[in-house]
Formats: sequence, C-alpha cells, structure tokens
Amino acid sequence: MHPSRRRATTLLFGSALALGGLTATGCGATADAATAPRTRRSTPPPPDRRVPLHGAVNCRDLGGYRTEDGKQLRYGRLFRSDSLAKLTPEDVTAVGGLGLRTAIDMRVASEVSFDGADRLPTGLAVASLPIDDTGLFAAIQAAIATKDPVAQQRLLGDGKAEALMRDMYPTFVTNAANRAAFGTMLTRIADGDRLPLLFHCTSGKDRTGWLSYLLLRLLGVPHTTALEDYLLSNTLRHDADAAVRAQLKQAGMMQDPDLLIPLQEVRTAYLTAGLDRLHRDYGSIPRYLATGLGVDARTTARIRALLH
Repeated sequence: MHPSRRRATTLLFGSALALGGLTATGCGATADAATAPRTRRSTPPPPDRRVPLHGAVNCRDLGGYRTEDGKQLRYGRLFRSDSLAKLTPEDVTAVGGLGLRTAIDMRVASEVSFDGADRLPTGLAVASLPIDDTGLFAAIQAAIATKDPVAQQRLLGDGKAEALMRDMYPTFVTNAANRAAFGTMLTRIADGDRLPLLFHCTSGKDRTGWLSYLLLRLLGVPHTTALEDYLLSNTLRHDADAAVRAQLKQAGMMQDPDLLIPLQEVRTAYLTAGLDRLHRDYGSIPRYLATGLGVDARTTARIRALLH
C-alpha cells in the first residue's frame, strides 16, 4: 500500500476503534439516546485541562471537575488520552513534564502492531491491559480494503456502523476479560505510588471514555458533567477525523467516507448501551465495580482520597 494511503487508513482505524453508568437509583440518570443529535460537540476544555500535543489530539487531565458535594478533583494526578504511538520528540518532552509514573495501554495487539508502540519518556511503568474490540478493527479494515462503495455501504451504511458501536459498549460489562482489565486499572489508580497515571486506547474515546465516565461518577462528579467529558472527544477529534475522511476519499479508498462518522464519534446512545447493560446485570455502578470488576469499598475510598 502507498505510504499516504497506509497513513490515512491507520488514522481511520484508530478513530473508529478507540473503545473508551449510573441511574437515578445509583450514580445518576441514564441519558436518553433519542434526544442525542447525530453529531454533538462539546465546548472546548479549559486551557489547564487539555494537554496540547502534535501527535495526539485527545490528551487531557481529568482534574478540575466539581463533585456533587462541592469538592474539586485534583489536577495532575490522572490523565486520559488517545494513542501515544505518534508522539513527536517535543511531545515526549511535554509528556515527561506531566511527571507521570504509570501509563496503561488498552489497545489490542492488532492495533499496536498496525499503529506502533507508545512513544514515552523513560522511567515510566508501562502496562498493556487490552480491552477487546469485538473484532471491529478487522471488520473496518476489511471494509476499507474493498475500495468498493457498494460493499462499504452494505457493511457500514443504513445504521450498521452505529450498531457496531452500540454492540461494543455492553461488552465492557459482559466480557469477563474486559471486566478484569478494568478492575486492574482501577486497582492501580488506587495505588498512590503509581500516580500520576495516564490511560489510553487508540482514539481515547470509547474504552478510555468508559473508564473515565466510571471514574468521574465514582468520584462524585454529576452525570451531566461526566457525560460532557465523554462527549468532549467529538470536539477534540473533529478536525483530525475530518482530515482522515478527506484523505481516504482523495486516495480513492472510499467514495463516501462519511460512512465512518458513526465510528469516529462518541454518542450518547453508545454510552447508554453500556450503562443499560450495566444496570440490567448489576443494578448500579457500585455493584458493577464491586461484583463485576472486583473493586472493593476500600479501593474506591483510596481512589477518592487520592483524587479529591
């Protein structure tokens, strides 16, 4: 494949595959997916939350949010991001300035093989804790590789792309290996010696978005604020994802690259699909954390003490 086409498809697959709940009886009301617009963009983050990098567009501090009882989450302790495989030397220096001790990569092996290993400052404890992508990476790769607009429409059009995303989120609840990996991440966050800590997937929106939402709700951040943080990926990724679609069209890979928009975005309906399954299986986020992820009350209390 020509280098420019490979780069375009690499960026696309990343956008499509980054896999990143609470009801009124638990930790907040589940949002109504029917009211979500096709594309929703949040207001930009404050300058003290986003980490500006050239090789990653969705890197940000989870600090600064207010909890329901008036506390403010500490800055500089916990960061979420998209892939760090394309960081420039200047980016690596900037990441080094965050004082990180730990980096957790949620990408599956095929993503790492395709896009490359993280580029990180020396001295970090690096962990691979992959969250299963339900075969989505391979499915999208196959669709793009056809270069056939009819086949691509058949595979991704008429709501099929949205269905792929909605079907993925419940596996954060039902897949035992996924639950174990998320539980391990939370346990490591509870270890103060591992902080500051950064976790990421490929686009930093679905798997990373799910974990970030759980953490914010665990810490007492209101549902509406946690949802806004989740949807913020649409704002931060908007220009880069649009450029990928333009590159794919120019390269002759896709006649209608807008078929990819549902895969590149986060949507309230996607998160809701995961939260609905969580409530169906566990009743509340605290029970999901305790029973599903094996995260006990002492661990959640340590997380609150470290991040409040």
